[in-house]
Amino acid sequence: MQLYQSRLHELKQQFGEYSELDAIRDYHRHLMAVTTDYLKELTYLDRKRIHNLKYYTWIEQQSRDVNELNAQWYDYPDYWERIQQQVGKLDWLIEEFNSKVVRVN
Repeated sequence: MQLYQSRLHELKQQFGEYSELDAIRDYHRHLMAVTTDYLKELTYLDRKRIHNLKYYTWIEQQSRDVNELNAQWYDYPDYWERIQQQVGKLDWLIEEFNSKVVRVN
């Protein structure tokens, strides 16, 4: 959230203070208007096809290990549970990063 302070400042300058009434209006205008018209219930083959699309971005662009990509599919749900168990460490890394960046106010 600290990284978005400049954006929040811009929005506040443009629209003023975000009030409870604004939140109620946005809730009804945006969240209550959400429908499932554009959702697709994926079959096994659909999910596998989407998973395989990650190969280019994970392996070829980011030079990640193909074994990690395969673990997302073949070690499900254990792979994702291991990721969730890293929340404390990830929070610490984010805080460490945030303490090192130059803050723009």
